[in-house]
Amino acid sequence: MDGAARLDAVNQQLAEAYPELSPQLKLAAGYVLEHPVEIAFQSIRKSATAAEVTASTLMRLAKRLGFESYEQFREVFQSAVQAGPVELSGRASQLRSLASQTDDQVFLDVGDAAFDNIGRLFTADNQARVRDAARRLLAAEKIAVVGFRDTFACAYHFAYVGRIAMPNIQLIRGLEGGLLTELAPFGEGDVVVAFGFEPYCAETMRALEITRGAGVSAIVVTDTMRSPLVPGATITFPVANATPHFFPSILSAITLIEGLLAECVAFGPDDLVDNVASFESRMRQMGAYVETS
Repeated sequence: MDGAARLDAVNQQLAEAYPELSPQLKLAAGYVLEHPVEIAFQSIRKSATAAEVTASTLMRLAKRLGFESYEQFREVFQSAVQAGPVELSGRASQLRSLASQTDDQVFLDVGDAAFDNIGRLFTADNQARVRDAARRLLAAEKIAVVGFRDTFACAYHFAYVGRIAMPNIQLIRGLEGGLLTELAPFGEGDVVVAFGFEPYCAETMRALEITRGAGVSAIVVTDTMRSPLVPGATITFPVANATPHFFPSILSAITLIEGLLAECVAFGPDDLVDNVASFESRMRQMGAYVETS
């Protein structure tokens, strides 16, 4: 098992155990889940101070996960953190420089957060995770896509764009009490892709419970490994959604969708490319596009 896979396994253990942990262990687990780079390279005392717990609490957490020592636990993070985010600091620095020359700070802060969120997405461990998720999507008989309220835009984008290449993708709307009916056909050999940020929607949780009970594998896109959507997931993508805006940013989730679907087409069968060409041809024949020449 490579470093990224080992770290995924540890994060999944933490997410599963989180609801049952003591308050102090929850503080430690929350810090570990959200600061993997710091855990990899900080001393135990510095990490404990940042997490607002004692060093012994971090050691107890490591032993709770089956490690003989904290050093053995930290080595998992060190081996996984092979590459940091894509270097976007130059662009962010330009924004900061501009900020000193204008009164429109909010606009520039939104841009700054956007660059940072996307930069956090493009890491070596996420690259391996995207490849794994694409393989599972390509092997699935049927794919359900779930996201309600603030993340419905993510689910809709994934389903609309994805169906052009993979007609076995179905957007789950759950309208008029139809959630159970829409999910009934899904079972073993199928995949559900679920989107959810805090505050987490009860409908999304219900959809995951139903599909998990039917043996459907889950790919979850959420904001933290402490999310209630994580337990039971086959693959989890915690994406950054910080923004000065009053609503969580979906920019990283949309970018991840583009990466996942691009990976599917790049490494999938030729039929996927044929499906895209056929879709475009049909749309043009139906007059869906305005000709500009």
